[in-house]
Amino acid sequence: MPLSYAYQLISKLTKTAISAPREVSTPAILVMALLSVLLSGCNTLPTFLTGGEREAKPETALSEEAPREALALNQASAFDPECQVDPEQYKDFAPLAPLDLWDRIRADYRLIDTVDNRRVLSELNWFKRHPKYLDRVAKRGERYLYYIVEQIEARGMPMEIALLPIVESAFDPFAYSHSRASGMWQIIPGTGKMLGLKQNWWYDGRRDVTASTDAALTYLQSLHKRFSGDWLLALAAYNSGGGNVSKAIRRNKKAGKPTDFWNLKLPKETQTYVPRLLALSRLIARADEFKLSLHSIPNTPYFASIETQSQIDLAQAAALANIDMDILYHLNPAFNRWATDPRGPHKLLLPIAVADEFKTKLAAVPQKERVTWDRYTIKSGDALSTIAKHYKISVKSLQAINNLRSSRIREGKTLMVPVATAPAQHYSYSATQRLEKRYASSAKKEKGQHLNYEVKSGDSFWTISRRHKVSVRKLAKWNNMAPKDPLRIGQKLKIWTKNKTLMTSVSSAPPSKKGVIRKLSYKVRNGDSLARIANKFQLSIANILEWNKLKRDKYLQPGQRLTLFVDVTKVKS
Repeated sequence: MPLSYAYQLISKLTKTAISAPREVSTPAILVMALLSVLLSGCNTLPTFLTGGEREAKPETALSEEAPREALALNQASAFDPECQVDPEQYKDFAPLAPLDLWDRIRADYRLIDTVDNRRVLSELNWFKRHPKYLDRVAKRGERYLYYIVEQIEARGMPMEIALLPIVESAFDPFAYSHSRASGMWQIIPGTGKMLGLKQNWWYDGRRDVTASTDAALTYLQSLHKRFSGDWLLALAAYNSGGGNVSKAIRRNKKAGKPTDFWNLKLPKETQTYVPRLLALSRLIARADEFKLSLHSIPNTPYFASIETQSQIDLAQAAALANIDMDILYHLNPAFNRWATDPRGPHKLLLPIAVADEFKTKLAAVPQKERVTWDRYTIKSGDALSTIAKHYKISVKSLQAINNLRSSRIREGKTLMVPVATAPAQHYSYSATQRLEKRYASSAKKEKGQHLNYEVKSGDSFWTISRRHKVSVRKLAKWNNMAPKDPLRIGQKLKIWTKNKTLMTSVSSAPPSKKGVIRKLSYKVRNGDSLARIANKFQLSIANILEWNKLKRDKYLQPGQRLTLFVDVTKVKS
């Protein structure tokens, strides 16, 4: 038996014995057992390794698990020509489960490794140049990877798919792309609805760790079936849509070309998407060869799913579980607000270590005390929208909670409104706080200053971006949105700009919920003066000078063109 192989067995078995809750003498016994295998050349084995009588020395007998593990490792040595072991001797013993989740993933690879493909090699080189990236991603994904592996194994899918969230989102459950894809699996709204993922003001199932994983795997399986069992085409379709892949296949068929993934003309992103997953798979499979030190992830569950039966304030849930809010939100990233959705799902994912204690404490809290309520008396002039805005809740939620069929409300009646028990900043990854984090990040990256812009009637990302001389994509990104997301009148947007003129125009304009700012080109007439124009359009002379880079001592000339930013709702003509 080669020494190197034996040393590996000793190392693995010793780690197993030390980490497991066994008797103190176990590690020494296991190591001695394997040493005896080395010295004997596998011709004779210690009694406890062969499953013989253990009653002779009960004080040193191993737990039930120990001989099974030792035998499983010894069975592997049967592949060594110098070590002859009869497999029938150990047929009643179960194989040893991998200690590390990466080993479990590697063991069930199914996709073809395209060694010489230049696209795969290109992606592989990128990963090799950024070894710290995979370490960061592995630490982030430690919370989720065991559940994903379990689901993939149960469905009989290739284990390489467990690495897909690295390609999609780097295991960031709050990831949001310019195409409106959200969550760890980057599911767009339409696909999410098709897959049954609930999306509303309170909750977004595309970010739900278990629901999104199940939906993504179901979708991949349907694509695999659609493309006749070709996983590479299924993965390409997951990225760019089944229609695009089908169209590319039809085009190749018509031209008499091959219809496999490598020969299809697909969007540029998709052409790198599949090779990136294959490169990542190869890198993890040959970590030693590439001198990659992966963050070890135990092959054990990280979280448990706990039924709450009702809505609960997340601050209260974190206190009951005795965990930090960041941990709670990263396991339950689907919740947009300070509480779970009043209409469900009524469950929380919690670290295994605190699950039982949380269930016990939760049972002692009546459902009506899991959320704090305000009783609001409707006043003259109130509207459901203004009340909802004051309490930072959606109109639909306010209607649902109070069983209202319309937006009509009556003075003197009362509304029940759920309110957070902690300050807004405490809910570290609510939708509001995520926006604040994005604003702070943008402030570090962007030069210039930011201004607060209130969306007016007729505004769109395009019109606002043109007015402030920024790109639509940047404007959407600054506000944690996608370019195609709808805007609401009164919605506040943050805009970074170097243009002092535009900053002045917006910041100096008085806020008005009904105001509509328009850029006008005004032709100076005979008799016009700065004061007359400013009075006509209800502007300040300073603004007009700033917008047009004029000096106060210069006279206006008839026919001269001026740029004005005017609130057209305040001007008669």
